[in-house]
Amino acid sequence: MASPCTTYYSSPGSPEDDSMVLFSTSTSCSPAKESTITHSNSSSFNSSSPPPPPQSSTNAKTYELRIRNLSYTVSPNGSMFSSLMKKSAKPKTTILKSVSFVAGCSEILAIVGPSGTGKSTLLRVISGRVRDKEFDPKSIYLNDHAITSPAQLRNICGFVAQEDNLLPLLTAKETLMFSAKFRLRGMSSKEREERVESLMQELGLDHVADNFVGDEENRGISGGERKRVSIGVDMIHDPHILLLDEPTSGLDSSSALQVIELLSSMAKTKRRTIILSIHQPSYRILQYISNLLILSHGSVVHYGSLESLEENISRMGYEIPIQLNPLEFAMEIISVLENQEPHSKYQSCAYLRWEEAIIQDSANKEVIDQAKTGAVSDARCSSLFEIAVLCSRFWKIIYRTKQLFLARTMQALVGGFGLGSVYIKMRHDEGAVAERLGLFAFSLSFLLSSTVEALPIYLQERRVIMKEASRGAYKISSYMIANTIIFLPFLFAVAILFAVPVYWIVGLNPSITAFAFFTFVVWVIVLMASSLVLFLSAISPDFISGNSLICTVLGAFFLFSGYFIPKECIPKYWLFMYYVSLYRYPLDALLTNEYWSLRNKCFSWNEDHSKCLLTGNDVLKNRGLDKDARWMNVGIMLAFFVFYRVICWIILARKVSKTTI
Repeated sequence: MASPCTTYYSSPGSPEDDSMVLFSTSTSCSPAKESTITHSNSSSFNSSSPPPPPQSSTNAKTYELRIRNLSYTVSPNGSMFSSLMKKSAKPKTTILKSVSFVAGCSEILAIVGPSGTGKSTLLRVISGRVRDKEFDPKSIYLNDHAITSPAQLRNICGFVAQEDNLLPLLTAKETLMFSAKFRLRGMSSKEREERVESLMQELGLDHVADNFVGDEENRGISGGERKRVSIGVDMIHDPHILLLDEPTSGLDSSSALQVIELLSSMAKTKRRTIILSIHQPSYRILQYISNLLILSHGSVVHYGSLESLEENISRMGYEIPIQLNPLEFAMEIISVLENQEPHSKYQSCAYLRWEEAIIQDSANKEVIDQAKTGAVSDARCSSLFEIAVLCSRFWKIIYRTKQLFLARTMQALVGGFGLGSVYIKMRHDEGAVAERLGLFAFSLSFLLSSTVEALPIYLQERRVIMKEASRGAYKISSYMIANTIIFLPFLFAVAILFAVPVYWIVGLNPSITAFAFFTFVVWVIVLMASSLVLFLSAISPDFISGNSLICTVLGAFFLFSGYFIPKECIPKYWLFMYYVSLYRYPLDALLTNEYWSLRNKCFSWNEDHSKCLLTGNDVLKNRGLDKDARWMNVGIMLAFFVFYRVICWIILARKVSKTTI
């Protein structure tokens, strides 16, 4: 008698042309089970076999994921112009067409097929990385109980994306530790430490625990080790179902084999259900794969073992070349398989077998209840805890970004001493008034443009933030607050390094109060610029676009600051730029700070020094500064600082709600 997980295939030319498929009606899997497919003893592919699996635990809960007639259709995004012109909507694109399969515990199910067949889309759907309105609640079952929302799948499944979205300046252990802090908030520090240590041993990362993750620019661990760290990040909460999108992509054959061996070991020892997409697996990798789901144009061409695929190809009259394995040959004749393999009847049979299943297991009901309430996955940490952990991580990254520290320090010192040497011991006459205005204008341009080097850091972090925030690790608001807390003292140090040399070398207002205000204004300027860069990084696709956008925006702000064109000469349709310019308010604040306490001082006399031609009050009036509005200008600058961060928060939060990473 066949085991509950056995699948039978009949010949397409036989009377039983329906390709009988028998699905399990049992909700548990045998630990010792090697495959859900009956293997042919005559298969030519059994010359070698993978090493025997380690002994598995018999007490762990088991999860069986069943997909029934899953289809997925997307609507192309129409342009705003076409919607305004009320043009007819573009036809919808069907990516997946009635896909059905069963993924059992202690197994690896590999999704294969040519590029563009829907492999990644299928993984995103069954991992819950789709919108609620795009989700079909009648197609996905966990232990024969229907999954009704993507959130339930996100709570149950771990999902490893194709790209390794990791922070390169954290070590392997720190990366897993921060993930544990975010996702295992119910554990104590010691328990989290033990969980990370255990996971690193399971992943074979002990020897690189203190090595930086690295990337293309920063030397770090190898590509295979980096992929294992990515797997660990999404396994830290110990999901029983693990989904991986091309985990061997970009790896050499040895590293790829190590990753698959690791996944096979985890499937056997932890009784996990593992589903992965893979592109052209090697002969040795195929030995660790229990079942294959071959897709073509979004439809199932084959579901079963490698041996059953070989048998089906032989029945169709084809002979597999000795230098190819059955899967490689199947990819070459994929169009023939798509047309001749009776997959449409296979799908119908799968549906009928499913309807016959009667499940009354209360333990399975408990699993779904946990999924609905999110008990399987950790809830979000408290905001204060999130902020504290993010501050710790962000400080490590900033401290280890030596280029940023060196660049900002050298910019501040060179800018301060350089400007001081140009305007050294400035006179107090009529000519010096224009020189001071030029000094303040150039200082503003220098300070506002000096924050561009933070753009690569923001862009590098953005994809990691999208992934972590979309999976409930923390809130975007917590990230924004932590970012602000860390940058406040850092930028204050930069402000002091710039303000001290330029102020005293040039010989500006000798009042200590005026110097303190000057330093404070410089600090607020760099904070405001930092917020602007953070906002523009949220809407820029890459560094080149972001850098161009920053230069364009700052150039426009400088043009309409009132330094080049007086307010009265600005065209009315451009007048709004005068009020939103980031240059106007600090420039007015610096001028007022310099001359307000010197309002009665004369800077220009007539020839016989009998009449004063220019006082500090006249300088202020020429700029329209009749009142001491220093603190009002500072308030507006702080409002800009907050405004750009709030806008950035809104943009990132909206992107997180739409992300499918």
